[in-house]
Amino acid sequence: MNLKTKYLGLELRSPLVVSASPISEDIDNIKKMEDSGAAAVVLHSIFEEQFVIDQKNLFYHTENLTNVGAEATSYFPEADEYRLGPDEYLNHIKKAKESVEIPIIASLNGSSVGGWIDFAKKLESAGADAIELNQYYIPTDFDMTAEVIENNYIEVIKAVKSAVKVPVSVKLSPYFTNVANMAKKIDATGANGLVLFNRFYQPDIDIEHLEVKPHIHLSNSNSTRLPMRWIAILHGKVKADLAATSGIHTGEDVLKMLLAGANVTMLCSSILKYGINHISHIESEIVKWLTEKEYESVQQMIGSMSQMKSAEPSSFERAQYMKALSSYKF
Repeated sequence: MNLKTKYLGLELRSPLVVSASPISEDIDNIKKMEDSGAAAVVLHSIFEEQFVIDQKNLFYHTENLTNVGAEATSYFPEADEYRLGPDEYLNHIKKAKESVEIPIIASLNGSSVGGWIDFAKKLESAGADAIELNQYYIPTDFDMTAEVIENNYIEVIKAVKSAVKVPVSVKLSPYFTNVANMAKKIDATGANGLVLFNRFYQPDIDIEHLEVKPHIHLSNSNSTRLPMRWIAILHGKVKADLAATSGIHTGEDVLKMLLAGANVTMLCSSILKYGINHISHIESEIVKWLTEKEYESVQQMIGSMSQMKSAEPSSFERAQYMKALSSYKF
């Protein structure tokens, strides 16, 4: 069975890509991912704030310890032992490239245009096969319009695309006023891929200690509905490759996304929940289904149930909403 697919100009052994998560911080885990069938790995995100904070911390300690006695400075690490987070990340890319054959995609979350460009160049120099721009941003300025927000996104993407030669994908939020129009604008920048969708982790309130606390809720297969819908709508209408993320837990989840038009599917919560070996289990489910349906390759099925090839194109729009409500029985 031919499971090969293409994503960001990279030929992959299958559509199973590991998305950004802390599990990729360990090189041995990345090796296990490859052994279990992962076609590529997106490393955990590096945030521009990490660069800024680490640089400020190093400057602070260096400046404030200048006149302190030698005995008191024994707790401060030697220069060759002190490693900034960003440097570790760049070294991690190099080690990963040396350890596995599959593509390594860096994930960058910046906050300023200058920061995006600078770090993107460093990621490329470190050997990343591609860069995923994780534009995690929640506007809270009451006077900021949707147009300004969208233009800020586009400005960053254009800047990064002009700064590096490696493929660039954009991990999008589903909360734009018009996702289709935003996808069209991003596609026009020359972005090589769209990753649908970024999950915004919402805070919770601890009523016992009266504190706002972070809360991470792993996805489930029901989470695929939103990205599947938009992938089906965008397939064939943008040049960028489409990656489905959020809710990919089973072979069935992967198959649905491919039928809708995804080039690849990205795994995160399922690996955190079931372990790295779950990748091989998902692959076996895909192969079984393809064999039963007499497909010879993954390429045959990609986009075969997208909106443009659907007998009822409106089923991905308002008609789906009406049918869903009318079909529910109490």
